[in-house]
Amino acid sequence: MTATTYGAGTTTKTAQPFHSVPAVDGLPFIEEAGKVAPKDARQLSKLFFDRLQTLEEGTAAYSYARSTLIEMNMSLVRFAARRFRGRGPEEMEDILQVGTIGLIKAIDRFDLSREVEFTTFAVPYIVGEMKRFFRDTSWAVHVPRRLQELRVELAKARDHLTAVLDAPPTVAELAAYLEITEEDVIEGLVASNGYTAGSIDVPAGGDEGEDAGRSYTDTIGAPDPAMELVEDFHALAPMLGKLDDRERLILQLRFGQEMTQAEIGAELGYSQMHVSRLISRTLAKLRAGMLTEA
Repeated sequence: MTATTYGAGTTTKTAQPFHSVPAVDGLPFIEEAGKVAPKDARQLSKLFFDRLQTLEEGTAAYSYARSTLIEMNMSLVRFAARRFRGRGPEEMEDILQVGTIGLIKAIDRFDLSREVEFTTFAVPYIVGEMKRFFRDTSWAVHVPRRLQELRVELAKARDHLTAVLDAPPTVAELAAYLEITEEDVIEGLVASNGYTAGSIDVPAGGDEGEDAGRSYTDTIGAPDPAMELVEDFHALAPMLGKLDDRERLILQLRFGQEMTQAEIGAELGYSQMHVSRLISRTLAKLRAGMLTEA
């Protein structure tokens, strides 16, 4: 394949994947922009950036120039992603995606008049998007950015003071070193617990003993005895609706407000004995109704 040499009006042989016929508004048509070598991409990018500044946004020519710049410079994203390869292959696709966002931002903000190489300008944008991605997604529990940044400062301070003092620093020592309050230190340390989270399905014990093979799910919590009352409450609800106003009021005072029989009598003008009989009679009615339903 050949590439047009612009200005001279001649063509020269090249191994790069673009044609000799100008595509749009004097720009060469690059068939596989992602395969352009980095050295050639730098030269072609200058041409495309220069043309991009004169094209009207939204036109076919502008879209072609912009998309070609993105494809030609994807090697910058892959280069920046190498420093994060320790994160594991499962995260690499996300890292490349957010890095591409940084590349697009750099392309949209780049100006040739600054007389700086595009690669120098773009890499901080790309790496910045990747770091922002880690900051926003790495925490198991979402915490404010202020506390995320404080966690990093506390970790550095703790390592430094441990080396200097030959012992783990206290909260007061961390606060004095960072020139913040002890309350801020405590808040940052508590927030640090949200950085990672373990699964409750992970085995809690070793290979031997009574906890062998048991997960945290099996060892925490206990049966709620109130669960056995759910069906009883469900059956009781319509029967309470059949009581008269006085019966419901007495039950509300006795079991809702936990008033004594004497207090209920004083409230309603009844004797304690009469209140006792009313409660017993009402409870017997409800009990008989539930046994009938069962």
